[in-house]
Amino acid sequence: MLKFYSPLTGDFYENDVDEFGWNNGTVDYPTLFTGSDMSYYADSIQEAVEQRNGDDGGNLMLYFDESRNPDIKAKVMSAVPSVETQNGVLMGCTTVKLRESLTAPEMEDLLEYLKGQFSDGWGEGFEQQAIQISNGVLNVHFWNAEHFAFEVVSVQSEESVKKPPVPKRPTMKLIGEDGNIFAILGRASRLLRENGQQEQAKEMTNRVFRSVDYYSALNIISEYVQTELSEKTPTKPKTRSDMER
Repeated sequence: MLKFYSPLTGDFYENDVDEFGWNNGTVDYPTLFTGSDMSYYADSIQEAVEQRNGDDGGNLMLYFDESRNPDIKAKVMSAVPSVETQNGVLMGCTTVKLRESLTAPEMEDLLEYLKGQFSDGWGEGFEQQAIQISNGVLNVHFWNAEHFAFEVVSVQSEESVKKPPVPKRPTMKLIGEDGNIFAILGRASRLLRENGQQEQAKEMTNRVFRSVDYYSALNIISEYVQTELSEKTPTKPKTRSDMER
């Protein structure tokens, strides 16, 4: 996943309030806002972006002409505009999800396409959206012909972050060992703790104490440690007195 950061500018129209507190509309001439100025209104601006993105989620790749470059269309899953605050400056942020990496020429072509979207397509519509803020309205521009550039940052998507491996079950022998369920439970619990599975040891112990018979307890233990019963289903119940032998 990539994030394409780009500068933002804004036109702020202050409410024209007279000496008696009456609101007479907005002044005709805007004040230029930078990304630093707009960082205070990040939530309102992001909400406006989401409104502009609409039901299709704002995926700009839906409008990419495949005949322009079929490889880009095949490799890029989505490109969604948003805003993010970086070091106190509000930036445009286009999140790009890829099926596979782009070549240098493909990357250049994608950047040119997104520039076009911000100057004449998606961005042109968004900058006409009047965003209400505390003391006026704000129009935000993703495109600035004089000072525009993308900063491309590679990030890990949530899907690509590998989950930690499940710890392997330690192996414990049952046959020929002490048949007292509490001795078996103690050995299994100790093995799990030595294997770094303290939570599993606690959970196993609680379940065993709630079990109804000897074989049910053995089956529970065999879910947490690898025993001769781990792949088998017990068929003969054992009494409470058997459990304490």
